[in-house]
Amino acid sequence: MSVLVLIVGYIAAYRITNQAPSDELALNRQVSRILETGGCMMCHTPSAHLPFYANWPIADKLISQDVKMGMDAFDMTYLGLCLKNNALRPNEVDIAKLESVANSGTMPPIQYSAIHLGASLVPDESNVLLAWTKRNRIVYYTSPLSSKDMMNEPLQPITYLKVDSAKVQLGEDLFNDLRLSTDSTISCASCHGLKTGGVDNKQYSEGIRGQKGGVNAPSVYNAFFNFVQFWDGRAANLAEQAAQPPLNPVEMGCESFDEIIERLEADEEFSSRFKAVYPEGITELTITDAIAEYEKTLITPSRFDAYLRGDSSALSAEEIEGYELFKKFDCATCHVGKNIGGQSYEKFSLHGDYYSDRAYRVSDATLNVEDNGRYKQTGLDYDKNRFKVPSLRNVELTYPYMHDGTIQDLSEVVNKMVLYQTVKKIRFSDTEKITKFLYTLTGDSIAIKNPAE
Repeated sequence: MSVLVLIVGYIAAYRITNQAPSDELALNRQVSRILETGGCMMCHTPSAHLPFYANWPIADKLISQDVKMGMDAFDMTYLGLCLKNNALRPNEVDIAKLESVANSGTMPPIQYSAIHLGASLVPDESNVLLAWTKRNRIVYYTSPLSSKDMMNEPLQPITYLKVDSAKVQLGEDLFNDLRLSTDSTISCASCHGLKTGGVDNKQYSEGIRGQKGGVNAPSVYNAFFNFVQFWDGRAANLAEQAAQPPLNPVEMGCESFDEIIERLEADEEFSSRFKAVYPEGITELTITDAIAEYEKTLITPSRFDAYLRGDSSALSAEEIEGYELFKKFDCATCHVGKNIGGQSYEKFSLHGDYYSDRAYRVSDATLNVEDNGRYKQTGLDYDKNRFKVPSLRNVELTYPYMHDGTIQDLSEVVNKMVLYQTVKKIRFSDTEKITKFLYTLTGDSIAIKNPAE
């Protein structure tokens, strides 16, 4: 009798869930029901209500493992809030992940569906999820430059930003000014060369007195579009990011901004120009604001942007196939949007153990800390090995790769990411096509070939 009641209840819930959406609120409710009745929230939120048998022998270990894997791959906590509060804006990465699940039919796992009756995602439910993802992407994230056919793509063409040209000029001067370092040997451009993809092509950048940092330098190009700055997200914006290297004892080594201000004010010509733009004078806030304004000009549209804008001839057939494979292998669930990344923190090495497998053995204590990613800032176990996803724009030029700078070849990176982030297998020919697609992300103005390849 109890089984019959369960089946009838499931059928009723299914019919309610799959009513045609009449408006945005109704669509949100339908998606919320699908995720709840399908058990998605059980594994993809930290405080979900678990079934009564969750503490039974064997089941407890299986369910605990499912929850950990689910949280590592896709934390739906904020997505759940968005579905219940129409005023909240869904995360771009959440949209892409939900779209991938609806298209692939790979979730929930077979072993989960076998234990939890009614957890399978049926076609009508997938269609509801896809309607929701399409609507929210177009409303919140589609670029006005996208062609009609590309409006629902997880990647979008990049756009230039409005800037204050006077501040930009000051910022460019400061970006290249050695006086921001205590011994006048290091500038921002020392580690972020504009002719080398916005990086220095070193595993770890060198600061004052030849000291080396513990993490690979991210590119300065298109950095404005990152949702936070640094691998561990410790800066909320470009100005906050610009304030940190000058005071870092390994990088520029200044005791405070006071000594930088003193050096700059001693230059009467520069000081006069500066005060004409910033009447309040040279301060930490005005220095970093000017640098941030300059970095907003470092935008690098590429052939791929032309393709997204509607120029089908901008890419070759093989490059277009590489883009489709990029999506097929779930690269476009984390590397999304205008910056093709930089929109979320993600757990690295979801499968296998990258840290044990890498040929480069970690012996430096600093790198051990950097391996923990976001954990360094929060101290939460949840954030261990969780990093801000890097942008893939100009990735052809930004070798060596990964946060630890241990890989020189871009094709190898593709293979490693498929190996450690998915359960899929990739053929050599597919790797080559994805790599060729990634070359199309090199900005038109800085197309310098990677000599390592």
